[in-house]
Amino acid sequence: MKRLYVAILLVLLAQAALAQQEEEPKFGMSVSLNSDSFFGFYPFFAGSYKAGDNIDFTFYGILWSGGTGENWGNWTEFGIGIGFPVGEALYVNPQIGLLNGSLTSGLGSPVLGEGIVPNLTVRLNTDKMEGELYAGYYNGFDHGNPVTNNYLHYWLNGGVKIGSFFSMGLHLEHLRFTGGENQESDASTDLYVALGPYIQFADPDGGPFARFTTGSDLRSDEEVDKSGVDLSSFFKVTAGFSF
Repeated sequence: MKRLYVAILLVLLAQAALAQQEEEPKFGMSVSLNSDSFFGFYPFFAGSYKAGDNIDFTFYGILWSGGTGENWGNWTEFGIGIGFPVGEALYVNPQIGLLNGSLTSGLGSPVLGEGIVPNLTVRLNTDKMEGELYAGYYNGFDHGNPVTNNYLHYWLNGGVKIGSFFSMGLHLEHLRFTGGENQESDASTDLYVALGPYIQFADPDGGPFARFTTGSDLRSDEEVDKSGVDLSSFFKVTAGFSF
């Protein structure tokens, strides 16, 4: 009888282990290293936890301080939100981020919660196509400096999957200074408007990925002079891992 109990226990343990292996993972995360011709070097991470059949709790962080953000009070961004599928091909992810540093607040020293970033990401993924839309509005808070700085940052890209690990397409990205408290009425200006191709290599089962993006600045000479940012070409390299 004792042997029977042991055998039943082993069978139950084996079934429980098998069920655990077959259960869809609830937690996922992606970490990447990025470098582009405007912001310089910045690590990025994004994660999600499956909270229901069609809803995820999401979070992300950007360490802008790795590049030019070092000059903006060790600038960092951290946010949370929700994600949910729309149909079979789209994933929609509204989030809100907290800024820490001195860029949007206009201060000379870093401050916690210097601004917020409501943002939206929409991803397209099919067997043959991929794409992403991102839009975020960087809104600075008054922390004692009468002048604050606001920015609009968005991009749109789309491409085709060629083979099992290679894809390519087009990328449009725009960063605009939109003014702020006590700014001149005509202070808004485009800091860059880049359009060009990208190529990407990625493990089709998840894991490592790498992308190279390049493009030309579409701004007029007048807009370049007004912004004070001369960016004749745009390029970005990303390498990361999803798990």
